[in-house]
Amino acid sequence: MSVADYRAMSTDELGAKLVELKKESFNLRFQAAGGQLENTSRVRVVRRDIARIKTVLSEVQRTATQEKK
Repeated sequence: MSVADYRAMSTDELGAKLVELKKESFNLRFQAAGGQLENTSRVRVVRRDIARIKTVLSEVQRTATQEKK
């Protein structure tokens, strides 16, 4: 997904997506350790998506605190 897609989501949706991606990352690590991982590029994609979501969440939090002031 692109950053624009993540920015269009609510914080609850982003949190749910983040949990889902972390679970997938966990499973991919176990597959890699067991030698069963077929699509090795998926690990990189998932890590980057997690970083994108965390960035969008921090931007939302930062703008919310700035609006309070």
